[in-house]
Amino acid sequence: MTTADVAVIGGTGFYSFLGAAGEEVEEHVVDTPYGAPSAPVSVGTVADRRVAFLPRHGRHHEYPPHRIPYRANLWALRSLGVRQVLAPCAVGGLSPEVAPGDVVVPDQLVDRTQGRVSSYVETGAVHLPFADPYCPGVSAALLAAAPDARVGGAMVVIEGPRFSTRAESRHYAAQGWALVNMTGAPEAALARELRLRYATIALVTDMDAGAESGAGVSQEEVFALFRANLGRLEGVLTRAVAGLPDPEGCTCSSWADGIDLTYL
Repeated sequence: MTTADVAVIGGTGFYSFLGAAGEEVEEHVVDTPYGAPSAPVSVGTVADRRVAFLPRHGRHHEYPPHRIPYRANLWALRSLGVRQVLAPCAVGGLSPEVAPGDVVVPDQLVDRTQGRVSSYVETGAVHLPFADPYCPGVSAALLAAAPDARVGGAMVVIEGPRFSTRAESRHYAAQGWALVNMTGAPEAALARELRLRYATIALVTDMDAGAESGAGVSQEEVFALFRANLGRLEGVLTRAVAGLPDPEGCTCSSWADGIDLTYL
């Protein structure tokens, strides 16, 4: 039975989304083969659709980026019937084309994490096609909901929890990558393995260390800018939920037709 067909995974500073107007919100404690997710999953109604909300870092930011239970999180959402996922996150800027306060819908991902379990595949031959990591339909809904959003760009995901050195940041920028983040991988790939439609919307909270002079990024400025833009992001996500297309026939799901997914 489908409890919710859309999910929002909240990032840094984004610990609640549902029930702001007094609507009833259900709480689901979900057990998964990969342990407990970051928090119980809240389910409510947004734009006449049933929406699940899960704070990526936990309700009180208990999980740093390298310790988030990514596999449990995506599995829990799928077990509730979710088919489409909106994944807001905080990012640093690497390109002079972005600035703090900008919203970007990236179209590419570079995984530079280490030591994270990045797949559900533990046996058999299941090779995920991942040339385009974000669902074009979900990305289009996000862009339509945020007319001022910048389109495209590659987001490099680092292990964290430390920020980049100036040399690392300059290296990433030299590759032509636009954004740097700590949580986008393996989340996007796990969603695709579960045949979910997934896209992210990134809020630029700072310019990364090598992209500007000075002391570099601090945790305080990242959290402060995200808090200042939280209402804006909530509005974008509400409009995006209303505009999500029918997921039927999307290659984010149909890639696995005829393949024995050994983990399902």
